[in-house]
Amino acid sequence: MVDYHAANNQPSAGGVQTYMEQENDWDRDLLLDPAWEKQQRKTFTAWCNSHLRKAGTQIENIEEDFRDGLKLMLLLEVISGERLAKPERGKMRVHKINNVNKALDFIASKGVKLVSIGAEEIVDGNAKMTLGMIWTIILRFAIQDISVEETSAKEGLLLWCQRKTAPYKNVNVQNFHISWKDGLAFNALIHRHRPDLIDYDSLRKDDPVHNLNNAFEVAEKHLDIPKMLDAEDIVGTLRPDEKAIMTYVSCFYHAFSGAQKAETAANRICKVLAVNQENEQMMEDYEKLASELLEWIRRTIPWLENRTQEKTVNEMQAKQEDFRDYRCVHKPPKVQEKCQLEISFNTLQTKLRLSNRPAFMPSEGRMVSDINGAWHTLEGAEKGYEEWILSEIRRLERLEHLAEKFHQKAAIHQSWTDGKEAMLTQKDYETSTLSEVKALLRKHEAFESDLAAHQDRVEQIAAIAQELNELDYYDSASVNACCQKICDQWDVLGALTQSRKESLERTEKQLESIDELYLEYAKRAAPFNNWMEGAMEDLQDMFIVHNIEEIQGLITAHEQFKSTLSEANKEREAIQAIQAEVQKIAQSNGIKLSGANPYTTITPESIDSKWEKAMAMVPQRDAALQEELNKQNSNDSLRATFAAQANTVGAYIQAKMEEIGRISIEMNGTLEDQLTSLKEYQKNIMSYMPEINKLEGYHQLIQEALIFDNQYTAYTMEHLRVGWEQLLTTIARTINEVENQILTRDAKGISQEQLYEYRASFNHFDKVRAPLINRGGDGEFARIMGIVDPNGSGAVTFQAFIDFMSRETTDTDTADQVIASFKILAGDKNFITAEELRRELPPDQAEYCIARMAPYTGPDGAPGALDYMSFSTALYGESDL
Repeated sequence: MVDYHAANNQPSAGGVQTYMEQENDWDRDLLLDPAWEKQQRKTFTAWCNSHLRKAGTQIENIEEDFRDGLKLMLLLEVISGERLAKPERGKMRVHKINNVNKALDFIASKGVKLVSIGAEEIVDGNAKMTLGMIWTIILRFAIQDISVEETSAKEGLLLWCQRKTAPYKNVNVQNFHISWKDGLAFNALIHRHRPDLIDYDSLRKDDPVHNLNNAFEVAEKHLDIPKMLDAEDIVGTLRPDEKAIMTYVSCFYHAFSGAQKAETAANRICKVLAVNQENEQMMEDYEKLASELLEWIRRTIPWLENRTQEKTVNEMQAKQEDFRDYRCVHKPPKVQEKCQLEISFNTLQTKLRLSNRPAFMPSEGRMVSDINGAWHTLEGAEKGYEEWILSEIRRLERLEHLAEKFHQKAAIHQSWTDGKEAMLTQKDYETSTLSEVKALLRKHEAFESDLAAHQDRVEQIAAIAQELNELDYYDSASVNACCQKICDQWDVLGALTQSRKESLERTEKQLESIDELYLEYAKRAAPFNNWMEGAMEDLQDMFIVHNIEEIQGLITAHEQFKSTLSEANKEREAIQAIQAEVQKIAQSNGIKLSGANPYTTITPESIDSKWEKAMAMVPQRDAALQEELNKQNSNDSLRATFAAQANTVGAYIQAKMEEIGRISIEMNGTLEDQLTSLKEYQKNIMSYMPEINKLEGYHQLIQEALIFDNQYTAYTMEHLRVGWEQLLTTIARTINEVENQILTRDAKGISQEQLYEYRASFNHFDKVRAPLINRGGDGEFARIMGIVDPNGSGAVTFQAFIDFMSRETTDTDTADQVIASFKILAGDKNFITAEELRRELPPDQAEYCIARMAPYTGPDGAPGALDYMSFSTALYGESDL
């Protein structure tokens, strides 16, 4: 008898009991049916030879060939892969017994307790004991280690047969004797693993001999399983020997288990490669989108930094319209692309963490921080461009106003100077009487007074020309030429005036008579005339204002001017009275006047004419000021309308920013419910977009009205745009965080209750702002903090918290597992060939590996060998080695 109780590392008690029952059956069967012994001899002999041939030998008679113990020891060395003690080569009985004992001791060392089997019986050629010993070896080395779905040994082998033959008709494996008698079960096992070798549908249940021979011949020819039984022995026996069938079937199990391991290894590699391919596609998409966005920013910034000046307000307003079109049409899609880019980057990093891959590092210059930096530069360029456009419009308005004023004053001055040079160069005083000379002298004094009065106008013309030059007026050349002409002419007039004065003073000593009244008239008429000309200039003067206070200042100044008209009219009447007095004296004294006032060219008619023109300009000036006042009142209304909408929108954005902050902490329900609520909340926020557009409309009206300040609100359109974009981005990031949590949950198998527990723990520390303190000062805390807070900021995000918790509780593929899988596919070699990859993996993933594996350089390499170890470690990064 053989006792299969193991001394160490034994199977379960149930397994031991099963082995005992099997051995008892074997003992009784030999007594009941000698045919079984025949079947066992054939099967056990073939089984032993299938292993001994690896050592270049075989046996013919099982009880005779093991008697000296040499081939028995060799058999154990082949099937165990271990070296036994050196056998004794003597021919004496004691040498044989010692060799057999060494073999039996080795069997016992493997956890099998032999009972009633001694070396003497084997040496004596006891067939029963020899068969029992071989069955013990088969159980220990071929059947005991079989494990299928938590069952082992005989039960595991039976379950494996049932699983593999379940889809086949007329096959119902319930045992290791009757169920195999018709041969269909053997054929089903082969067809399940090698359908190319068996035409199963052509087999008939009523032809067991053909079925058995077909299976045995195919197994021997193609699967390297020697024929261990004859079909006639099985068919001719009422109940085939269970141990012979088990031994035969175990050979099929071991032949196909390698293929099953290869299939499992291939599936693992396919899974890893599929994840890697998907991640690489996401990386390529990110790089492409980042490159396109950066290229758009690179092309846009030079346009925004272009400061080419235009000549007119209309041309600058066209640029302003182009900028408004950029803001409203071209930029919003790029804002969405930037947001999508950040979401894709975060999702990719989450997937890489979940699949235990190294973090994605975009190519140089395409990091999210690089894009944010470029975007910040773009927004800075936008702000500078908008400010430059507004300042240029103000500058051009100012230039047009100054240019008009310059030409107006220059025209008036040119009109005044016409004929003055001819007058100053004439020699009329040489032939004049004393009274005429006195008149000429006084006339010249009046001219000097007039000349001095015009000095201010010349200085004003020069000042305006200087300001036009400083503001870079496009037609500065013609302005400068005109100004230079006026200044040169003014210098000539000054020199001629001084020369004529000196000539008249020399003549004055000889001429003493002068008409005092004409003189007085001339002295008073000249400044009054100059005052009227200045008043008419002021009444025609163009103005530009930006608020009510400025127009009201102009109205006040105009009212003050009108209040002086009464006194001016009295002065005019007094001047006209002087002329009337001259006429009265001449009439009363019979004096015949020679014509015009010798001291001045200003006639009473010209004074009255200018006075009438000035009085006609007053109501026109009133109307122009009133029109501008109405315009400024309208602008003030626009300011108030914009401010009301801006204050409402600003408060809304601030409230929603605070609200989304609370929502992200206080969300309840499943992640799917939270995601639905957040998307509904996002939809609700987007429904507010008409209010933003309405505010943009008010802002456009304000810009078109050239309104540059607003005392009714602290908000600007730029601030509100930035706030609105930040609100939309915050909502999108919150949604993305929940989506990543769903991804993490599904990938890691985290339950909803675990997520609630994680969220509650995280929110507790987040609410109380509890600091992270290493109370124990041990290395474990430092390790955890290095994972959840790699930057050492002292703050932990919820996503990092979940990643850590899931990583600590979930098993993931590792580089070592992938290397082990490739080693199985390679037949335990340190390299793999392209042919092996194409045979074991799907075509696309096989080519993927071949393209990325480096040539193997080890000393045991072969032509075309590929290095699967470095490829596997590269999938996970150096940190997993």
